[in-house]
Amino acid sequence: YPRQHALQTQLSEFNQTMIEAMMGSYTKVLFVRDPFQRLISAYMQGMGSSPSFSSFVQDVLDGGQHNASRESKPLVSLCQPCLIQYNYVMMFGFLRQEVGHLLLRAGLPKDIRLPEFTDTQVQWTYKWLSEQLFSELSLEQKKQLSHFYRWDLSAFQFSNSLLSG
Repeated sequence: YPRQHALQTQLSEFNQTMIEAMMGSYTKVLFVRDPFQRLISAYMQGMGSSPSFSSFVQDVLDGGQHNASRESKPLVSLCQPCLIQYNYVMMFGFLRQEVGHLLLRAGLPKDIRLPEFTDTQVQWTYKWLSEQLFSELSLEQKKQLSHFYRWDLSAFQFSNSLLSG
């Protein structure tokens, strides 16, 4: 699509006709990750000044979805999967297989060298860490988090998410 915009231009700055034309001309790929793991990642990266994970979660819940940071905001509100028809949705934990498949579908050579993906290897660490941090939360916080991320849990199949229970 002929680019008539700068690299930093937000999609929302275009009119509906232009958005539809641009979106129809691109291959759209969405990378998704379990919302609870995203929350842990935000906490670990120091996105919150809270001393404990439980108080960090409470800050996110108290702030609500509209005030949440990009790292803790539900994916559905960030990526608009109901409005944008993504060609591919790729799950964290399967990136090596899925990116390889995507590149083949895009017609790139089979012998293309892919970067080393570590998402599969870190999954067991996140499983352990998720269980530890989840156990720190009150029953009410767990319920509120499940509600906070309900659209993500409905839109994407996070079958092993602690929030799905």
